[in-house]
Amino acid sequence: MKRDTSIIIFVVILLGLVALWQVTVRDEVIVSNFEECVSAGNPVMESYPRQCRHEGENFVENIGNELEKIDLVSLSSPRPNEIIESPLEIVGEARGTWFFEGDFPVVLTDWDGRIIAEGFASADGDWMTEEFVGFIATLEFEYPTVYNRGSLILMKDNPSGLPEYDDALEVPIHFKEVTTQTTLKEL
Repeated sequence: MKRDTSIIIFVVILLGLVALWQVTVRDEVIVSNFEECVSAGNPVMESYPRQCRHEGENFVENIGNELEKIDLVSLSSPRPNEIIESPLEIVGEARGTWFFEGDFPVVLTDWDGRIIAEGFASADGDWMTEEFVGFIATLEFEYPTVYNRGSLILMKDNPSGLPEYDDALEVPIHFKEVTTQTTLKEL
């Protein structure tokens, strides 16, 4: 009888520990980037780029290489991490040296780096200067079928083709909608 009571107590304690472990694991939030930190309900510091702190670790919002290129090219619209839709109007300013014959290439990629639209930004004024010149471009694209994120890339026009003169501004964007493909499993 004493042995049966000890076994029952042991089983009850063991079940209690398993239940406690499951509750602890279920409530544990894993945070490994800025978006997950925000989703976990942590406050966002209104710096640029924005920052979020979770359990003593600091996560910084990805804004691409905007701060590195600020003295060469800048975007007014869209801004990094903005939600975009087709047609996309791109507006900003770049040094005249970013252009060749008054334009430069613009590329839109999906989450996997696949090009989904490309075109040219055109100078809004005299581009034969080292000063900033306004530009505008419009891209039409089909929404990706997987994930809602991608990149907008403004490439310095490089007529020489020499890699040492290549340069680009790359900013992350989010698509307003993601289309889904119908598969045989869904039918």
